[in-house]
Amino acid sequence: MDAMAHSQLPPTPDFGAIETEALKHADRQTMILALIGNLVFSWSNNESMFIYVLMILLDSDEATAAIVFATLNTTRARIDLIQRLASVKVTDLETARSLAALIRQFNSCTRQRNEFNHCMYALNERGEITHLQSMRIEEGRGRIRFGSTRKLDDAAIQQMVELIERMKTLNRDIWAFLPRLQASITGPKAEASKA
Repeated sequence: MDAMAHSQLPPTPDFGAIETEALKHADRQTMILALIGNLVFSWSNNESMFIYVLMILLDSDEATAAIVFATLNTTRARIDLIQRLASVKVTDLETARSLAALIRQFNSCTRQRNEFNHCMYALNERGEITHLQSMRIEEGRGRIRFGSTRKLDDAAIQQMVELIERMKTLNRDIWAFLPRLQASITGPKAEASKA
């Protein structure tokens, strides 16, 4: 019996034809790729801002904080460490609430960003990106299936634009918060040393 008769692999795309057609639709494609790039750029910059939060909470220099940050190999582990350190270092309730709000906002952006960055993009015969398929395994009714598929339509593109704007705002909010966090950590020490 032919082993290929039972294969569930999709047919190999005609890459030459797709690439030729894609050139005719390059404007939309370039816009989508630019949005994906902006999502990566904005999210990475926001995650990296937590190095400075760690620096303040650890009362260390930037290099030490970056080493601690990089040693933890997941975003969740980095955020968990920040939350645990904050629970013992941040005594000012308003500062603690502000940090918690920034982390909630970052986590919300991360969930949305994952939809666009942890997926497989599908092209049609004209080389246009038409769908994205989540890389998440989903379980339901005793069945396991490979992530859901979603159209990359105007609504999805608008969601990407809005997410990028949220992440830009979050970046500015974290920058504005850092001096407050530092003052809340070093303020009591400074006052105690004067006494």
